Amino acid sequence: MSLQVAVAGGSGALIGTSVPARGDLAAQRAARAEAVKAEAWDLVHAAQQGDAGAFGKLYDRYVDMVFRYVLFRLGDRDLAEDVTSETFLRALRRITSVSYQGRDVGAWFVTIARNLILDHVKSSRFRLEVVTDEVAEGGASPFTGSTAPGPAGPEQQVISRATNSELFRCIDELGSDQRECILLRFMQGLSVAETAEIMNRNEGAIKALQHRAVRRLAQLLPSGFR
Repeated sequence: MSLQVAVAGGSGALIGTSVPARGDLAAQRAARAEAVKAEAWDLVHAAQQGDAGAFGKLYDRYVDMVFRYVLFRLGDRDLAEDVTSETFLRALRRITSVSYQGRDVGAWFVTIARNLILDHVKSSRFRLEVVTDEVAEGGASPFTGSTAPGPAGPEQQVISRATNSELFRCIDELGSDQRECILLRFMQGLSVAETAEIMNRNEGAIKALQHRAVRRLAQLLPSGFR
């Protein structure tokens, strides 16, 4: 049986104040997310026209996101910096080839980084690792992503109950596909569609993979974190 989120609603309201309905807040968040996505694609189009400053703004916007992903996968800070730099060099060389497909442009940068990591793994048999402190540095929870939080779902509840160090230890015990799915969905904050595009799977497969991964995490976590 799936976990349920219990929401206690108060019946009182302050006189003279207006409390936005839950649906209104969700609509506002969605509108903001679409505006941010549209702004990023405007920068892509400007970069395609030769505006170097526009690509610089894309770099500033997505470099931390890409670096966290690469560091999480490789476990080596120096190597992660090199791969991140190469990611944006490749993106710059290929900027004219990318076109809007309804996704945030960040998914395109992560796809490039993922392919570089796979090339590195094939060439060196490097073991992908989970890194705890450096991925989570900066004070932000590594599983919040960059989008505004919505109501906590059952899977997010499992993750949010665990401390970072214990959570990362358990994630390292997942299979590679489950580990990457958790990384993309909860650490990077990517949508199911964006995660499916990066992992070359359909959305149904990603949903099933995510469900299995979180169930496995719940089994691995000590009882005090469940």
